[in-house]
Amino acid sequence: MFKRPLAALLVALQLVLFAHVPLANAAMIGTPQVLQEHQQQVDRQQLLSMLDDQQAQQKLEELGVDRAQVEARINSLTPAELAQFNQQLANEPAGASVAGVIVLFLVIFIITDMLCATDIFSFVKCLR
Repeated sequence: MFKRPLAALLVALQLVLFAHVPLANAAMIGTPQVLQEHQQQVDRQQLLSMLDDQQAQQKLEELGVDRAQVEARINSLTPAELAQFNQQLANEPAGASVAGVIVLFLVIFIITDMLCATDIFSFVKCLR
């Protein structure tokens, strides 16, 4: 007695719920893409963990750069910038990696200040 109306209700509910799901976007993701995305996440985590170093924290405090700004910049790096940055770190000696991170971020902050994207250093004037 209730089977037919219940089945009709469930079919209607299923159509309503899944009608908005675009099937054209359901493409297969290849293994290289998954590995690349995972590697980017690992690289970001490594950079963020370098900020936990006491030397890095002291240097950032001396330069007046907020850790939150550095973390935001790390999280906004494009995959190409992230790959380039990690390539530079791989070429540095082990002890210079912390100093390299700080110097590289200072250069990035100066460039973004010049492009009016950030306003961290008062001595850097916007080019616009």
